[in-house]
Amino acid sequence: MLIRIKFDTETANRLIADGTMQKSLQGFMSTIRPEAAYFSPTDGRRCAYLFADLPEEAALVPMMEPLWELNAEVSVTPCMNAEDLATGLGRISDSG
Repeated sequence: MLIRIKFDTETANRLIADGTMQKSLQGFMSTIRPEAAYFSPTDGRRCAYLFADLPEEAALVPMMEPLWELNAEVSVTPCMNAEDLATGLGRISDSG
């Protein structure tokens, strides 16, 4: 899954100043253990792009709650690696 986290600027400024932001992100990342994590400005806001393998869809609910508590905008997009893509393409060719 690609998890995009867009932080509200006013909230993020306050959380950075009091040290909460770093602790919250470290806790979240230790929970989901992303395969890769990238941080950049997006649409004028601080943004994180995390690639993680989630065990099941229902795991999203408790995993994302800390981000919503930070007043972040969260989007989750299914994505796959090259091996998953090859498997999927193989299934198409097998059925046709």
